[in-house]
Amino acid sequence: MNLKNHRERLATIIFDADTRAGKIYDIGLLVVIAVSVMVAMLDSVKEIQAAYGTLLSTAEWGLTVLFSLDYVVRLWCVKHPAKYALSFFGLVDLLSVIPTYLGLAVPRGRHLATLRFLRI
Repeated sequence: MNLKNHRERLATIIFDADTRAGKIYDIGLLVVIAVSVMVAMLDSVKEIQAAYGTLLSTAEWGLTVLFSLDYVVRLWCVKHPAKYALSFFGLVDLLSVIPTYLGLAVPRGRHLATLRFLRI
């Protein structure tokens, strides 16, 4: 199977929920989104954050990597990556990962975490 076929297959899985693989992908993505929202909610409670901050931070980074990979794969498998990147869903995908990365560069960047809820 050549690279073009892989891209087309991935595009079908990611963007077409009518296939078995597409349904599995969508359900998996919804589960990961729910876990991400739960991590963000737990992280917002001072007592939980104090006790499990390292675990929550590690989970947040792991989830951010997954969402980043999803975004990159979406860009890779569409015919017009710039068009997808500038579409509503492309911008939402991008805005859902940016806060975690900005948190590294911006003092008090944790306040950007509320943007993570865009993943929903």
